Amino acid sequence: MNRIGLWLKLADLHAALKNPVLNPALNQAALEDRAAGQIQQLVQSGLDRLPMPGRGSTLARWQALAAVASHDLSLAKLYEGHTDALAVLQELGCTTHGPEGATWGLWAAELPKQRVEVNVTGEGRATLQGKKAWCSGAASVSHGLLTAWCASGHGPQLVRVEMHQPGIQISAAHWHAVGMASSRSLEVVFDGAEAQLVGQPGDYFARPGFWHGGAGIAACWYGGTLTLANALRRAAVTRTEPFRLAALGKVDLALQSTAALLREAAAWIDAHPADDAMMGALRVRQSAEATARLVLDETGRALGATPFCRDACFAQAAADLPVYIRQSHAERDFSSLGERLVAREDAAWTL
Repeated sequence: MNRIGLWLKLADLHAALKNPVLNPALNQAALEDRAAGQIQQLVQSGLDRLPMPGRGSTLARWQALAAVASHDLSLAKLYEGHTDALAVLQELGCTTHGPEGATWGLWAAELPKQRVEVNVTGEGRATLQGKKAWCSGAASVSHGLLTAWCASGHGPQLVRVEMHQPGIQISAAHWHAVGMASSRSLEVVFDGAEAQLVGQPGDYFARPGFWHGGAGIAACWYGGTLTLANALRRAAVTRTEPFRLAALGKVDLALQSTAALLREAAAWIDAHPADDAMMGALRVRQSAEATARLVLDETGRALGATPFCRDACFAQAAADLPVYIRQSHAERDFSSLGERLVAREDAAWTL
């Protein structure tokens, strides 16, 4: 896709997000069904076919993720998972992405002492047994791409599964979310469900695109801050009180800093598509999390309780954002970044 085509695709995406059917303030459907219906509409419109990361247009990919996140973070969670699943399948050599209009969930979280086991039944085929937690969109997507474990101990093995089949039960027993409620990150129980193997054991984490996708999540967090930041900007324009202007200045600096890191990381990935992108991904993720936390704090302090109680879009974003950024590993990620810096022999901070 050329740059003009990318620009038109992003313009189409922005136009679709303004459609009243996708507007959560106008859509009176049940909260749990809202994001599911929205992702299906984006897929049916072809707005899920983003450029692959590391192919020269990584920034455009992240701009699309940020645009969806600035509209609705639960929708962004499903959209990011779906588009990342398509990228993973392509990177690992899958020639088909399911039937036309298929929607995908990508589920790689692993809980202690809770695994999905793989029983290989034939060439590239297997059955699944066990429970998988944190499966966003599990009740609505048509297909899942998930990590599972072989009896041999090798793994994790990536598998793809058609969700509408016997041997799959979905449980919402532990889902009590207020923020990100519409992402419906439920538990899936597999009992002999049929699946297809994707790549070899360990491929999911070993491939270069693993950290490309991890950095893309930071673009979602960044986009999710914009609803709150724009509300602060509008309020400051309406009433130019010094404390609001000061808050706006702090928010601007944080947003600009994270945006610069995201642009730099996207350019680096495009220039080094096969290299380990862990350090860049950790930097943008930690920066985006810090920015989100600052924006939440500064907008609340500057605007008071009013938008939390009387602005539906602001209140939803303020509830969703703290939950979504907890996908960060916090101090563990800072520690991992520090380990990489200690191992480097060259100067890491030259201008």
